[in-house]
Amino acid sequence: MTYDLIIVGGGLAGSSLAKAMAESGARVLVLERERRFQDRVRGEGMHPWGVAEARTLGLYAPLKATCAQEARWWATYTGSELARRRDLVETTTHRAGALGFYHPQMQEVLLRLAARAGAEVRRGITVTRVCPGQRPTVFVEGNGASEGFEARLVVGADGRQSKVRQWGGFEMSRDLQRLLIAGVLFTGMPAADDTVHIFRPATFGQGVLLFPLGGERFRVYFATGRRSQHGRLSGRGRLADFINYCVETGVPPEWFAAAEVGGPLASFEGAAFWSDHPYQDGVVLVGDAAAVSDPCWGCGLSLTLRDARVLRDQLLATDDWDAAAHQYAAEHDRYYGALHTIESWLTEILYGLGPEADRLREHALPQFANGSGPDLVGAGPDSPTDEAARLRFLGV
Repeated sequence: MTYDLIIVGGGLAGSSLAKAMAESGARVLVLERERRFQDRVRGEGMHPWGVAEARTLGLYAPLKATCAQEARWWATYTGSELARRRDLVETTTHRAGALGFYHPQMQEVLLRLAARAGAEVRRGITVTRVCPGQRPTVFVEGNGASEGFEARLVVGADGRQSKVRQWGGFEMSRDLQRLLIAGVLFTGMPAADDTVHIFRPATFGQGVLLFPLGGERFRVYFATGRRSQHGRLSGRGRLADFINYCVETGVPPEWFAAAEVGGPLASFEGAAFWSDHPYQDGVVLVGDAAAVSDPCWGCGLSLTLRDARVLRDQLLATDDWDAAAHQYAAEHDRYYGALHTIESWLTEILYGLGPEADRLREHALPQFANGSGPDLVGAGPDSPTDEAARLRFLGV
């Protein structure tokens, strides 16, 4: 059987692209390993520039109606003191709030949307091999049978540990491991659930992010540049340490006293890795398979929807899908490069320690105060990142 698109992975990247292409008449096959999506610690908050992509892809309304919580406000605290409460709708180009959702529920919603749009969805399927080429082929095992399928284009949407990326022969670049981030789900937390809460100490070097998921649920993340001091925070045995570090950073202790743990505690390296030009020989990468941005900055979901929208637009613009996929890859290099630059700047400013970091902050923090710094939340990779922007923000 021959398809226009075979998409490996039915998460946010795969299901969003499958829905968009099936709605346009493409014959799409989605191969998803999990029969039922499981809770894991991962990104569950989408910045306003990602919400704009969700609107363009026709995902915003169904997500909002089923599983998503919109946060209009972005509250930043220095220690326990509120420093700024930003109205995202009034201060972002797209006039959008942030969007939070419980990840497994979001995956189920979007995969059903893809199927309703006409995509063929197969679950409980293990992809065993992808053979690139003019007619790329995907080999699978599942339900007691082995099969092979051809397509005009194979899409690797299988996450940060992508096998498609490996089979496609893509080379990867990586940042040094500088930060560490840990996260856990809390239920019954009495914080305002129309607000994303960000806590940072006056001494910098660590931070806490609370993203509302609705129903008094928050995914709470602790990020640190003091890796040796805090260590990896994983498992129930480190939960008390996680809470103590959050309170030390400024989170009111009563928020935790009233809450219950609703999921696992796990840690991840806060380092980016990516493929330059994520298309070759009939295989294209999207989402975390193409590039993993530093999870400490929460841009992964927004970046994933940017990928899905840009690839869709390129494929629908021409019958030459090889040229279209190359154009997508070139665009991806541009906007991911800009995002990576902004995240690198902010890592230096907000997590750097020592005299050099203090000197950079002396120049950069006033830029935030007057609104002329990079707007990672509102504009993301569309913020200026040229030499003039670097000099204006960092002063060097």
